[in-house]
Amino acid sequence: MRALPGAALALAALLGVSAATLEVHVASGSVSAVEGQRAVLPVWYTSASRKTPYVTWLLHQAGADPFQILTYLDGTVKVEETFLKPRVGFLHPVTSRNLSVLINGTRERDSGQYVCTVNVPDDGAGGGRNVGVVNLTVLVPPDAPACRLHGSVAVGADVTLSCSSRKGKPAPAYRWRRAAPVAQVFFPPVQDGAQGTLKLSNLSTDMSGVYVCVAENRAGSATCNVTLEVFSGSNAAVIAGAVLGSLVGFGLLVFLGLQLRVYRRKKRDGQEEVANEIKEDAVAPKTLSWAKSADAASRSSTPSLAPGASARPGGSRAPSETASILGAAAAAGPANGVPGSQGRRQLPAASLTRMGAVAVMVPAQSQAGSLV
Repeated sequence: MRALPGAALALAALLGVSAATLEVHVASGSVSAVEGQRAVLPVWYTSASRKTPYVTWLLHQAGADPFQILTYLDGTVKVEETFLKPRVGFLHPVTSRNLSVLINGTRERDSGQYVCTVNVPDDGAGGGRNVGVVNLTVLVPPDAPACRLHGSVAVGADVTLSCSSRKGKPAPAYRWRRAAPVAQVFFPPVQDGAQGTLKLSNLSTDMSGVYVCVAENRAGSATCNVTLEVFSGSNAAVIAGAVLGSLVGFGLLVFLGLQLRVYRRKKRDGQEEVANEIKEDAVAPKTLSWAKSADAASRSSTPSLAPGASARPGGSRAPSETASILGAAAAAGPANGVPGSQGRRQLPAASLTRMGAVAVMVPAQSQAGSLV
């Protein structure tokens, strides 16, 4: 690259061309680079002047105004504030008249039209001879594609294999092949290189195997694969039965779980109802045996008042009368042969009084039961 300016000057002298005419030269108007690698934009100039040039590099991209990326003025190199700043610079010293630019770690967004403009004092050029243009294209290799299978894999059915990459510049082309041990390649119309599809019709068990898709462009390639296993009718039925059996078994487990839950809930509710019934139907405490005996004795030994008998107000008698009545009743019982009085236990008068018994006068009776 350094020998080019001298050779151009020698050629101009031989042809009798004025050496004072400034001219910018471009080795290639189109440059490609793979993403991540470096790119070189080859440009140099010729001039009879020995003065320092003023150099400007601009970048034109679709949909945007041109902007400066690199300048050289009064012996100073300046990289402009752009996304290229940490990665762009002159490949050689500008004094060598080689104005080639180096871009490291290229990215897809670096693509565009790069324009180099040179001005030298005391050496003018017209007609755009002081401008060089280089188009840079950054290539992006395909990323790992995704392989998919569409359709039924039963014998006699049709399936379509698809393959696609999300990245790739230029757009990748696709080709399918069948891997060993039964190696096989495919061609249109069963294979669509642009869409990445492969159509297989009337499947047979011999068509089972591993199918590989290759996505490729000028920047590189990437692969993916899909396994095709063709099932006969009997195998398909077995698989379907296994799947159906699994679903039925799962449903049965769910049903049993629900039934167990309902049973536990009913059992808990039944226990609560029994407890409530016990509380509501509780039997009142039984009357004490001694109270029953006293009550029976009081009823059996208390006849109605004799005619002409009088009672004190409030149904109460004097203590002397009560004592005499109780004594008479006690003496007249078994001695007079009162029916039903034999074998009964006679309670003391004091006990009867404490229990609320009312003393009455009992007339004496004959053995026949007539009043005396």
